[in-house]
Amino acid sequence: MVAADDRDTRADVPEVEVSEAQIAVHWREEPYYYPSAKFIAQANAGDPAILERFSEQNFPECFRVYADLLSWDAYWHTTLDTSNPPFWKWFVGGRLNACYNCVDRHLAASANKAAFIWVPEPENEPTLALTYQELYRRVNEFAALLRDFAGVKTGDRVTLHLPMVPELPIAMLACARLGAIHSQVFAGFSGAACGDRIADAESKVLITMDGYYRAGDLLDHKVKADEAVARAAQQGCTVEKVLVFRRHAGQYASKSPMVDGRDFFVDDILPQFRNKLVAPVSMPAESTLFLMYTSGTTGRPKGCQHSTGGYLSYVAGTSKYYLDIHPEDTYWCFADIGWITGHSYIVYGPLALGTTSVMYEGTPTYPDAGRPWRIAERLGVNIFHTSPTTIRMLRKVGPDEPAKYNYHFKLMTTVGEPIEPDVWRWYYDVIGKGEAVITDTWWQTETGGFLGCQLPALAPMKPGSCGPGVLGVFPVIYDENGEVVPPGSGRAGNMCIRNPWPGVFQGIWKQPERFVQTYYAKYCRNPESKDWRDWPYFSGDGAVQAADGYFRILGRVDDVINVAGHRLGTKELESATLTVPEIAEAAAVPVMDELRGRAVEMYVTLKPGVAASTEITEKVTKAIETEIGKIARPKSIWIVSDLPKTRSAKIMRRILAGISNFTDVGDTTTLANPEVVEEIRRAVQKAKIDRGEVPRQLTPEELEEIRAFGRVE
Repeated sequence: MVAADDRDTRADVPEVEVSEAQIAVHWREEPYYYPSAKFIAQANAGDPAILERFSEQNFPECFRVYADLLSWDAYWHTTLDTSNPPFWKWFVGGRLNACYNCVDRHLAASANKAAFIWVPEPENEPTLALTYQELYRRVNEFAALLRDFAGVKTGDRVTLHLPMVPELPIAMLACARLGAIHSQVFAGFSGAACGDRIADAESKVLITMDGYYRAGDLLDHKVKADEAVARAAQQGCTVEKVLVFRRHAGQYASKSPMVDGRDFFVDDILPQFRNKLVAPVSMPAESTLFLMYTSGTTGRPKGCQHSTGGYLSYVAGTSKYYLDIHPEDTYWCFADIGWITGHSYIVYGPLALGTTSVMYEGTPTYPDAGRPWRIAERLGVNIFHTSPTTIRMLRKVGPDEPAKYNYHFKLMTTVGEPIEPDVWRWYYDVIGKGEAVITDTWWQTETGGFLGCQLPALAPMKPGSCGPGVLGVFPVIYDENGEVVPPGSGRAGNMCIRNPWPGVFQGIWKQPERFVQTYYAKYCRNPESKDWRDWPYFSGDGAVQAADGYFRILGRVDDVINVAGHRLGTKELESATLTVPEIAEAAAVPVMDELRGRAVEMYVTLKPGVAASTEITEKVTKAIETEIGKIARPKSIWIVSDLPKTRSAKIMRRILAGISNFTDVGDTTTLANPEVVEEIRRAVQKAKIDRGEVPRQLTPEELEEIRAFGRVE
């Protein structure tokens, strides 16, 4: 453990008055990277006329282009219904079934084409190719089981707590076929977290699995089902049936006993429904397709409702134009279906287009950091989609691995958080081999699909910037007073969207007031208005817009550190830190400071083979001073063995902030590496006490600030 010394910065602390939205922005403008002529020639969106087609003057009818990618049972009479803002309804009067659009309609031309190629984590297990015909059979059989054995009806909510196995999209599609609302809970979440979501959705059926592989271990997953059912019961919700898939046929990977009359092995029941067919239920376009609960907040779970027609058309359209998926492509979204990325860009968007997608069960670096590239080479993947967190992890543990394998991507996507320019360049040069176009996407669970991204064949890439608004979406940055922050001003503010779009969520399940208050009340010009222009969507993200119209996302509005009136975004601090060659990962957190109010502390991990030293901490300090300024100079820089992360590999800054401020770190049960928390806490707090930093009692307001840091509301 190595820490930088505290430095007196009183000379660098001017009194500055800034609004709450104003984040200090010190980014250097990055140069453009251009797509190749080869990519442009084959792109789905290669004609600039598409920009005019989706211009504001053609809104909302422009989204007929997306809706026409689907098969409708009945055509809509109203493209956008604004009669009850901000509860927008798209394609009203239209009827369709999401499962039919993702499976049935592809059979005539592509029955024997692979819908999914599933790669289990153990390399000695065979890869499974699931054709559209086989997917059709399995979805129908499971839909029959849900309807006739489990009693699932149209409109019922069904909770899924499944890992990355083929049974997950099969279960989702079976629910959609019946017109039931599925609610998939990320497999890494605890049983208690699953139970809270069951209770909120009032699900009577839970679909789970006995176990799955993670980092070489066969984890007991069924035990979480027992916890979930008990937790839901405490909240007055009785789960009547728990349907358990088995990871290995004829075996049981859990020590948790099956409860008689409640728990059933799917493979025991499924033979009763062999070759059964279930007619897809024709659903109104505005009917709810699924609930997706957002993560990381305190209080009641927040179930985002996504519609059938609007959502499905939006993910199909953005998959076609921003992922540039063609019928002959093999596409791999290296994410988890437990999050919105997996719903939109592993299941619904790609399947609506009849795509072949790769699904991978396990951790990115098991058994070694070459695993993703072996998969890509063997399966001929040419479109790759992952998160900055995964990219940083792969750069840390296997920086030389991609060059060892003969794969070639035409397009790569990054999703889930802002990507630092230095990491972007490594992604482009090393993983993409300088050949692939990168689409850096900005969006959220609530938005259904991409909101910020450049069209890959029609606009250049710029490291660290997501680009302009996507087709038919018109972003704007507002300050705290609702005034527009102009492009090129160098000032940051709150990222908002001026108009509705088909993928936007319908509301928060059973919490309409919270929906309006969280996302629309802040900038609503007239609560009585039925004009969509009076209801901008507030994303909760901070951003800055360059003169060229490209947006750079600075992180959550609550992911900022106010140092002597300067609001410093965590991403710019971390990005500056990652310019130091020895640094693999970085996390910036606030610490209470008597002089400056708040100061910055950095937690960093090192690349393999690099030894901790004061020289490295000095390099970090210099990098931050150079990139941002002396006002951002860290009070301490802690070199640690690892950073606390969720099972989805998100760094938990809230825990690090708690350690730095000698407060309770909160719940660590969903971490992938909970043991590192105590290791960091002991080392950091001992070092602070040894140098005379005696912890003081924090005020209730300060405690809430630390608890809220890094939290996504």
